[in-house]
Amino acid sequence: MRYGCTQTEGSGSCSKINRKSDIEVNDNMEIPESIRPPRVVRVIPPTINTQESIREKYKQLRVVAYCRVSTKQEEQLNSYETQKNYYTEKINAEPNWTLAGIFADKGITGTSIKKRDEFKKMIRLCRQGKVDMIITKSISRFARNTVDCLVYIRKLKEMGVDVFFEEQGIHSTQPGAEFYITIYGSIAQSESENISANVKWGKEQSAREGKVAFHYKNFLGFRKGEDGRPEIVPEQAQVIQFIYDSFLSGDSIGGIKDKLEELRIPSPSGKAEWHYSTIQSILKNEKYKGDGIINKTYIEDCISKKVRLNNGERVKFYVENNHEGIISSEKYALVQEELARRTSKPKIKQKGTKTEQGKYSSKYALTELLVCGECKTPYRRCTWTMKGQKKIVWRCINRLDYGKKYCHKSPTIEESVLQCAIMKAIGRTAMQNAEVLRTLKLHIGMGLDMSETEDKSLDIQIRIAEIEAEFKAMLNAVSSETLEAFDEGKATVLMNEKNNLQQQLAQIAERKQKRANVKTRLDDIFTILDGLKNHPMEYDDRIVRQIIECIVVESKEQIKIVFVGGLEVLQELENRN
Repeated sequence: MRYGCTQTEGSGSCSKINRKSDIEVNDNMEIPESIRPPRVVRVIPPTINTQESIREKYKQLRVVAYCRVSTKQEEQLNSYETQKNYYTEKINAEPNWTLAGIFADKGITGTSIKKRDEFKKMIRLCRQGKVDMIITKSISRFARNTVDCLVYIRKLKEMGVDVFFEEQGIHSTQPGAEFYITIYGSIAQSESENISANVKWGKEQSAREGKVAFHYKNFLGFRKGEDGRPEIVPEQAQVIQFIYDSFLSGDSIGGIKDKLEELRIPSPSGKAEWHYSTIQSILKNEKYKGDGIINKTYIEDCISKKVRLNNGERVKFYVENNHEGIISSEKYALVQEELARRTSKPKIKQKGTKTEQGKYSSKYALTELLVCGECKTPYRRCTWTMKGQKKIVWRCINRLDYGKKYCHKSPTIEESVLQCAIMKAIGRTAMQNAEVLRTLKLHIGMGLDMSETEDKSLDIQIRIAEIEAEFKAMLNAVSSETLEAFDEGKATVLMNEKNNLQQQLAQIAERKQKRANVKTRLDDIFTILDGLKNHPMEYDDRIVRQIIECIVVESKEQIKIVFVGGLEVLQELENRN
């Protein structure tokens, strides 16, 4: 198409004339679509092949192999050796390949890179520029986690390292490789997830059947019996009894640790040193009373493999009387109460004092028990030095820190005087005739029973069974034709009532356990008192902890001792001035 240009006088503008159609077109005017040249796309083929460029750069390709087996079983380890031999022969057989190394992870999960040390070592070698190609059997051997697989493929590609997957016949540097790797990687990850789901299902079925797992290797007190069930190891059971008894006698976990090491008793792992957490775990483990909890922990997912404590996220199963216990249920319950009591004593600052109080102290029983009658602040053990001689005394913390500002009359008491008074009070109580002790025990028992509401647990269980039967009948009466007739409102009411009744049952069981624990403690107290009737003893921290709840300093002449159960005894302090 031809265009002409005419310019008018006194004007710099130019107009284009289409000679054929005499259409005037300005410079700023768009060319009509009908007369615009057609848009053409031409393909420029690649002139450089990635693999060929690598071959050109290096006369010999430095090749490494990566292999992995899934388990640590013997036949799989043989497979591991077979793979190493196979890749050694394969790489050496290629004239243009040089063996740069074989990396193999055995018995390690393929879903995460974190635990695969050989894999990480291979990647480091690639970063150092010492590898041109990695050869591996399949994408699932390289990684079952799709994200990890793609991330490392891209990193290696940036380093100029090709990955060849034999089974799929894919080179990571070839066009479209990522698409195929994503597909195959997703399939591999799905396989892992399916395996994980099957294992999880199997474990849940075992849990529902009440199969409690025991890890005997580092489990003190039990071994696997001939019938496959837990069997008590007598000499180790004595250690467990010692730990429980020491704790109930007032020893701290740190104190028990020191005793065990001093007695040269080996830990569950066979070492001379005991750890705080080991003793705490023994004190909390329900297996020592013959029960078992299944699903205390769970694995978050098959990729991260993170183990988390089960705080209600998954179902748990409690198996009672699973095996013969080393510790009685009563003693175990007392230990749990004592653990809760000690841990519930946060280290807080008493009003008006400079010193923090509240943390459990096992060194001296009186640190926990002795309080000021005037300001209710605990007493502290102090050492006085007078005329070159040391004297142990107990003083009110308020008085010690602030003088008479908050506490005006609290006395300082010599430890020997205090201990003597306490043992006199215990002895005097123990010397009461049997009738008085029986009356006291009956009085305390009546006090416990007064707090006990009528046991309606049987009635509650019957009502729950009735609700379940009624709900089942409602479901059986429903068919596809009569679905609309199902009374959802009534079903909701029944389920709510059942939930409330189950909560009541749990509360009744908890109250029963608490009463049983208190009665057990009272029996222990009266056993101790009976034993002391005709056998006066020196001051003993363990006895004081077991039978005394509180000691109040009333004045410099008198203290009030409150025994467990509520019995109060006033005791005069000996004046040694």
